[in-house]
Amino acid sequence: MTRKGKTRIVLDLLREVIPAPETELEYRNPFELLVAVMLSAQCTDARVNIVTPELMKRFPTPEVMAEAEADEILEYIRSISYPNSKAKALAVTSRMLVEEFDGKVPNTHAELMRLRGVGRKTANVMMAVAFEEPAFAVDTHVFRVANRIGIVNNAKTPHAVEKGLQRVIPREEWGEAHHLLILHGRYTCTARNPSCSKCPITENCDYFASLQKLPKPLTGLDPKRGKYYSKTSGRYFDQPVTKVDRNGVEQIAEPGTKSMNVFFSKTGETTKRVKDYRV
Repeated sequence: MTRKGKTRIVLDLLREVIPAPETELEYRNPFELLVAVMLSAQCTDARVNIVTPELMKRFPTPEVMAEAEADEILEYIRSISYPNSKAKALAVTSRMLVEEFDGKVPNTHAELMRLRGVGRKTANVMMAVAFEEPAFAVDTHVFRVANRIGIVNNAKTPHAVEKGLQRVIPREEWGEAHHLLILHGRYTCTARNPSCSKCPITENCDYFASLQKLPKPLTGLDPKRGKYYSKTSGRYFDQPVTKVDRNGVEQIAEPGTKSMNVFFSKTGETTKRVKDYRV
């Protein structure tokens, strides 16, 4: 199956369980969305939605926020991650909007990227959501999910993921696909403990296929004899070494033999890990 064909199947399956894919950030106009997206960097949308009502009540327009110092903005966003730097960015960006853009949020990618605190991801979100222009924002969820499923080929940077997705998804579907992948990553294919048992796309997921190839748990091991058990040598040991496998994943290995066919003696579970893309 081609990567385009696989992507089509994956998106169709996600559409069945996510019928209305859209941003979970709450906003009423492009300025409020810009503020919310800037605050959402390394922070949850739910937390941002708690903060923005009072923030926007106090600073409803770029003109009002432009009159504020960063310290005043900070008082409203202390519960957000990196509040000091974000307060400074909001203050500077608001002044730029007033002085350079007549108090309006610019609607081109290049102009958005000029604003303080606005990177490629934020600019792409603004283009896609606020202005309904084709753009593909890649956050940690999209990065993880696209690589795990295998609709991009071991892409190592957000920009590489963006380019890979643009090649396999029709331009007119970029905005919708962005939200489908984000929501799938936020609620199903989570960074830790993904809910594979509830996932609608396991038959088309490279990550799930790799999990199925892991050695089955062993029974009858004796944890009193050591923390780890090597199936290769039949020995127990407490102090492992590490070895990088052919996929570039660092694995626990037995000292001496360097075998990676190792199990936790307490649970019988393999110590092997599959390639993942958490950032």
